Amino acid sequence: MQYPADHLGVARFSTGARGIGIILALMMLVGCQKPDFEKPDGTVLHWESLRGHWVLVNYWAEWCKPCLEEIPELNNLDRSSAIVVLGVNFDDIQGQELISLAEEMGIRYGMLNEDPGPKLGWQTPVALPATFVIDPEGDLVEARFGPQTEADIKELIGR
Repeated sequence: MQYPADHLGVARFSTGARGIGIILALMMLVGCQKPDFEKPDGTVLHWESLRGHWVLVNYWAEWCKPCLEEIPELNNLDRSSAIVVLGVNFDDIQGQELISLAEEMGIRYGMLNEDPGPKLGWQTPVALPATFVIDPEGDLVEARFGPQTEADIKELIGR
């Protein structure tokens, strides 16, 4: 499921010949950008490095009981060589505090220090847990809400 462009804050322009050329040039530049994301330890994750893998971007919070229930399932999925799980803390906890919280909760998959949604054209979910499923080509396949199981995700991606 992808969000319509009008919900992403896409500006509307006059469509004269010059305007169309400018819009196309901007779209090409935006399409070429490969966003980078900071991890809690300060290192950088290059989004392009995930190509060839299924990616699950999971939004969670410490107070969210269904989020806690799905942690073992996501840990198992992240052990697969074909799947990368990335956690995003809904409460904007970052850095060492996020590393410590993830350890306390038994989270073994990678974390991002920031919400990747704005850079990738997604809206921040309004319900938790939320899992965005990205295919090996880098396209958003589906946004899922509620706790995910290893079996459900493997069925979705055909493994």
